[in-house]
Amino acid sequence: MTATVVSAARRAHCLIFFRGTAGIVPPYHQPDATILHRAMNLNQVTLPAIDIAQSVDFYTRLGFTQIVDSAHYARFECPVGDSTFSLHKEERTHGPTGVTVYFECEDLDALCEQLLQRGFEFLELPTDQDWLWREARIEDPSGNLICLYRAGRNRRHPPWRIESG
Repeated sequence: MTATVVSAARRAHCLIFFRGTAGIVPPYHQPDATILHRAMNLNQVTLPAIDIAQSVDFYTRLGFTQIVDSAHYARFECPVGDSTFSLHKEERTHGPTGVTVYFECEDLDALCEQLLQRGFEFLELPTDQDWLWREARIEDPSGNLICLYRAGRNRRHPPWRIESG
């Protein structure tokens, strides 16, 4: 390739050399900040479930809509927005992972009161945190830690947010 062609290819695409041959990769494969900002949106999280039926009951009582049902897998839509999450059958959990799944709630206190009336047991009732969120914590039947919270503007724009230049 001539220098002009290589220069143009680098501007529009990413040039790749593999085993002595050159190829051009579309721009969505290049590590360009503008591409990366458009490339990713969290679609879902999959949690392990020892007993799928028990976990499905837990999450439907929590207010999620089940959209996939099988013996080893269940998927849910969140009541607000377009996020989903799923459960996958496991024989056992692999010990504490340190992972917490967060579900934001418009009226956290009212939701927690309803869940208490439905028999949910909380590890922590709604509590104001130093990071300006109000959080409550529960565990699902497989021991996955769930945080129900309300952050409002502070979820994405806390006073200490790093502003990009």
